[in-house]
Amino acid sequence: MEFVKEEREENKRIKHEEPETRRIKHEKQGEFVEEKEENEESSEIEVKNHFKTGGKPSHCDRRFSHPSLLKRHERIHSGEKPYKCSHCDKRFSHSSSLKKHERIHTGEKPYKCSHCDKRFSVSSNLKMHVRIHTGERPFKCSHCDKRFTQLANMKKHERIHTGEKPYKCSHCDKRFCDSSSLKRHEMIHDGKKIQCSNCEKRFNNSSNLKTHKMIHTGDKLYKCSHCDKRFSQSGNMKIHERVHTGEKPYKCSHCDKRFWNKSNLKTHERIHTGEKPYKCSQCDKRFCDSSSLKKHERIHTGQKPYKCSHCDEIQ
Repeated sequence: MEFVKEEREENKRIKHEEPETRRIKHEKQGEFVEEKEENEESSEIEVKNHFKTGGKPSHCDRRFSHPSLLKRHERIHSGEKPYKCSHCDKRFSHSSSLKKHERIHTGEKPYKCSHCDKRFSVSSNLKMHVRIHTGERPFKCSHCDKRFTQLANMKKHERIHTGEKPYKCSHCDKRFCDSSSLKRHEMIHDGKKIQCSNCEKRFNNSSNLKTHKMIHTGDKLYKCSHCDKRFSQSGNMKIHERVHTGEKPYKCSHCDKRFWNKSNLKTHERIHTGEKPYKCSQCDKRFCDSSSLKKHERIHTGQKPYKCSHCDEIQ
């Protein structure tokens, strides 16, 4: 605990001396840059505290304004992780990373959305979620006019233009532009897939199989917090709960209309784009949604599924 106390006290002192986001002069260029906190979870350590004065690490040329910042940085080189989770064996270089991790165990979600009742364990997730309500898409593709709420989604999209496929299958030479497509593909090679005992569907892990089996068993573990309705999948429960909360997070990019779920938004946007992906198997007529196609095809089949409860008339 002495590590936590020491770092906390030092952080207080630094905070008192300088603003939270400190503007510092770059050693070589003489320009001001933002000093960012080191984060062991990010793929690239963004430490830009390059000073002429202050501590210099023994492993690299970076310089720091305070001994504590130098000490924090040097843990990257030494691999030292003095902060241990009190719930599991995971260790961390920084107390802030430990605090963030421990919320997984405690279930603490201190960051609440100002537009709905949704809560988050980390502020960055709240920031991304709020964009659903505001419609803000700060990340624009450098090749076309498409905009995105998340940087990762923009990068994935840009690979359509560049043709870049950084994810290579470990079993064959096939390459993919995103990790989820690679994962789906690698299941073809994986001979240890678990098959559902009720149907021929196969799964790469037992948890996915368990969720799927609820369709057959009728188990509905997820109960709506507003009414007695139950669901076999948490995703379906979340969509249903929006009926109670009035939350419509999906906004049309062409007009002001908003929707409970993504599929309804997708169907609606086809009115604007003119896209009609559903083609009749009997004629050349096309439709923007599957229900309209189904309704139309009854003209050809003569099917009349709706029977009057008072007489024998079928419509």
